Amino acid sequence: MEISVELTLTPLKDDFKTIIKDFIISLRNTNLKIIETPLSTQIYGDYKQVMSCLDNNIYNTFLKSDNIILNIKIIKSNRSDYVPDF
Repeated sequence: MEISVELTLTPLKDDFKTIIKDFIISLRNTNLKIIETPLSTQIYGDYKQVMSCLDNNIYNTFLKSDNIILNIKIIKSNRSDYVPDF
């Protein structure tokens, strides 16, 4: 089963850039399709692979910061090839 995931990581501290960069770099080191935007990071791939990757990376990121928010949207389909038709 393919999924699309959108993540927005919001550390609640002054040194937020380092935490966000480390999180994105750890996601880049996977074989999943990653698209980065100024407001979010999107991941596309097999459900089990994506969720396993997220489980490890979220856990390690949460260990680095006491105050952090992670918003996650999950869609049950791979939308990486979406092109607006209007």
